[in-house]
Amino acid sequence: MNAASIMKLMNAKNQFSKNHPKFEAFLNSAFSRPMEEGSVIEITVTRPGEEPVTANIKVLQSDLELLEELKELSR
Repeated sequence: MNAASIMKLMNAKNQFSKNHPKFEAFLNSAFSRPMEEGSVIEITVTRPGEEPVTANIKVLQSDLELLEELKELSR
């Protein structure tokens, strides 16, 4: 990834954090200690006038490696 792409991504992340500070606080809390293999991450999307849609994943070792790489990008 080139420097311009990284800067664009970081600017988008900063704008998202500004727009949704409670979500950023939630993520900071959820990831304040290392995620463990076997943990379950669940997300629900509720669109106006529609039923919620929920999905979850059981965290694998490869997921932990990806999360660590993403965390490094955000620093």
